[in-house]
Amino acid sequence: MRLILNTVISLVTAMSLGAEPRDQVKRSDFQVTSDPGVRIAVREVSVQGAGRGRPPVLLLHGARVPGVASFDLRVPGGSLAEDLARAGHRVYVMDARGYGGSTRPAALSRPPEQNRPAVRSDEVVRDIAAVVDRIAPEGEVALLGWATGAHWFGQYAAADPGRVSHLVLYNTLYGPVDGHPTLGRGSDNEDPAHPGRFNAARYGAYRFSTGAGLLPSWDSSIPAQDKSTWRDPAVVDAYVKAALASDPTSGTRTPPSFRAPSGAMEDSFSLATGRQLWDAGTITARTLIVRSERDFWSRPQDVAMLREHLVHARDVREVQLPEATHYVHLDRAERGRGRFVREVVNFLGLAG
Repeated sequence: MRLILNTVISLVTAMSLGAEPRDQVKRSDFQVTSDPGVRIAVREVSVQGAGRGRPPVLLLHGARVPGVASFDLRVPGGSLAEDLARAGHRVYVMDARGYGGSTRPAALSRPPEQNRPAVRSDEVVRDIAAVVDRIAPEGEVALLGWATGAHWFGQYAAADPGRVSHLVLYNTLYGPVDGHPTLGRGSDNEDPAHPGRFNAARYGAYRFSTGAGLLPSWDSSIPAQDKSTWRDPAVVDAYVKAALASDPTSGTRTPPSFRAPSGAMEDSFSLATGRQLWDAGTITARTLIVRSERDFWSRPQDVAMLREHLVHARDVREVQLPEATHYVHLDRAERGRGRFVREVVNFLGLAG
């Protein structure tokens, strides 16, 4: 029976990676009210008849690039949302406040140096709660977060464990582990005048990212001179264009650039310097921890601490993707994406 199940999962995943006609997938965009005056953008991605008897799946982006650019690029191999929809799930992609199509705080309309880092994790958790109430008003939801999105989802699942059936923590920080090669003490994120504190003056309320600025961390993770052997140039082009298009002001600057709140970076600095912003010990959902071997964001210690703290989770599974990058869900299938999708589909198929 297990062999048959794995075969079915493999076939479904293969179809999701490009074998079926793409026009069977339906997309619709809507908004949900979070705090007063805060509207959260959500995209639903579905296939007719999908989702029966299964909790909806909600995807959340990381610290810089919003939801659609992260999870629903309209090129083969560029939409994790479409992959999961073809596997039989109702899938939703949200933008936290300050990102993409969601309400941007007033601080993002002023020069960044005039305000402290905008959009901290407690605010995003309220946004998540509002979306969950909309898409699963009387039931549970499955959550998949990438990097900071996983940290935000973990914090939500810890605060309201009864609403979450499955939790996928993908390349996430957790803490309490002090030390990080690029984000913690000794990095540009640390205030030189106050060691151990975040360099809020460097970031301000938000930061600008150009299209070219999205690629160095991805490039440096790929152990090949020809990056196209690892990722499809069409996916890269779509990723950059969608990120820039997420901000209506991007074309007013030369070169074009989009805004991202800096609060996620302050939270990440805290996690990278040994502070714990939430306790996984209250999470009850089935939990899958996924880490790419070449990830520059999460640390092996984060995985170890999560496993130690997830004492009440119904099930805890851990997957390391050999040689995979931080962006593995956007890399080529043979470079880890195929296995990533299979592992997630398999996990979401488990009874809650």
